[in-house]
Amino acid sequence: MENRVPSGAFKLCEQMELLEFPDKFLIRSLDSPDQAFSIGRSDGSIDTQIGDSCFGGPSKVSKIYGVVGTIQLLEGTFALIITSRREAGTYLGFPVFLVTSMKFLSCNETLKLSTSQEKKDKSYFMTLLRTVESTPGLYYSYGVDLTLNLQRTFKLTEESARKPLWKRADPRFVWNRNLLEELIECKLDPFIIPLVQGSFQTVQFTLKDAPASITLISRRCTRRLGTRMWRRGANLEGDAANFIETEQLLEIRGSIPLLWEQIVDLSYKPQLKIINHEDTPKVVERHFHDLTQRYGEVMVVDLTDEHGDEGQLSMAFAAEVQKLPHVRYISFDFHHHCGNSNLDNLQLLYDQISEDFKKQGYCFIDSEGEILAEQKGIFRVNCIDCLDRTNVTQSYLARESLNSQLRKIGALSFTECISKFNEIYEKFKTLWVEHGDEISLEYSGTHAMKSDFLRFGRQTLPGLIKDGMTGLSRYYLNNFHDGIRQDAMDLISGHYTVNGNNPSPLHLNRFESFSYLPVASVLLVGGLTLTSFTLNQGGRNAQHLVSSVLWAGLTAGVVAVVKANGRQFCSRPRLCGLL
Repeated sequence: MENRVPSGAFKLCEQMELLEFPDKFLIRSLDSPDQAFSIGRSDGSIDTQIGDSCFGGPSKVSKIYGVVGTIQLLEGTFALIITSRREAGTYLGFPVFLVTSMKFLSCNETLKLSTSQEKKDKSYFMTLLRTVESTPGLYYSYGVDLTLNLQRTFKLTEESARKPLWKRADPRFVWNRNLLEELIECKLDPFIIPLVQGSFQTVQFTLKDAPASITLISRRCTRRLGTRMWRRGANLEGDAANFIETEQLLEIRGSIPLLWEQIVDLSYKPQLKIINHEDTPKVVERHFHDLTQRYGEVMVVDLTDEHGDEGQLSMAFAAEVQKLPHVRYISFDFHHHCGNSNLDNLQLLYDQISEDFKKQGYCFIDSEGEILAEQKGIFRVNCIDCLDRTNVTQSYLARESLNSQLRKIGALSFTECISKFNEIYEKFKTLWVEHGDEISLEYSGTHAMKSDFLRFGRQTLPGLIKDGMTGLSRYYLNNFHDGIRQDAMDLISGHYTVNGNNPSPLHLNRFESFSYLPVASVLLVGGLTLTSFTLNQGGRNAQHLVSSVLWAGLTAGVVAVVKANGRQFCSRPRLCGLL
């Protein structure tokens, strides 16, 4: 498809270098050397008037690929830069890059921290910055706005299309929006690059001698950014956790927009708890009002279980959604209907929604850039995590959409489907497997489960083993690591702002200070080891038998204490509350 940038459109700096001087960092465009700015190493101040102010040669010169932004902490300013990237494909004729490494530049050399608490705070915030540096799934382009879906891009006016990317970007999907404030204030438009967190996958193939390609883009909303267990449900404004806009056919996923939580407590599957709040109806209404304003009619596909904790959440969700106009709700218990058997059982779901699916249509643009048809609505798909079951179901709907589109343009007859072309179909399935892995990595810290459903259409033994290992990895990360990841996301997205006049967020009560994996592990492993040892010695004499009973009782007591206070042994976010 032809690129959509008009002649004279605003141009971003693509090639940059970082020059390190004793008193400043200088960032300069290699395409236009007169475009440059500096950041003071002592106070973090930005200077756009460079001139001949740099005396002597730089101590170090390195190539960089973008400035992500700046953040202000107690100890001063830090600037985040892109140090390496990989081309992931093209979109509307422009290269799209995946960020493979980032680095914070410290601009606070003269600031001295006085109290021990300030030093503790600095150490913790530096840990958060290192976590941010390794954020996965960040994409950007110098020539096209990745935050806008295709239909919105082609409906931009000529005037809007000439604006800098950040001015026309959808702020919901700009991952570094909070970090760009100072660059925007200093009018450094050529250096301002909106980053999108999500997934960008593309595959080329030949169908009946005609070259073709499929591009799959997912955009993760930043309004309720977070990790799997620490950002559930919605906030009071109706913003859902793990809300992602997926575009092949335009699809939507997002956490169930009620007020609910699932706090880690060392159990494998923590209990779901619906938060009874007087604003719950307004939360749901706000969420779906935003969707209908942006996308048109909404079809909700709820994949959660009909029984247990999930069933209670599903019923509460259905009760609120069914009150709303222009929103249709379908409940489909994925585990009950598909289980470990066959992906094709999703046909039962498709039979219920096929009329709406065809009615919503898709965006159809000819080679001249003219919009021949517009999509009139979306499918909002969710399970509990909006990861594994959601990705499998969305891939099924995407396959049906792809078949419809290929038949429309005459690439397939009305009796043919993409699954009959083995090589192409394998590429399509791989596209969705990799997409699911990338989205899951950003939210849960692991690859997606149920990928064998996508590859083979059913659960396999190797897939079952892989899912078991993934489940254990999620358990470890959710309980002992995600508190720090959540704090890093809250800090970088602006949900938490550092203020020296406020108390330190790191003050813990006496019991909480013993949190995390080491203590829990020592207590449990040590207790079990001593119990096993004393039991082995118990048969020799009565004294050993009494010792065995005492150690067994003590171990049972330790286990009971850990179980009763499981939440206190888990890694918890410290900067922001759940809502």
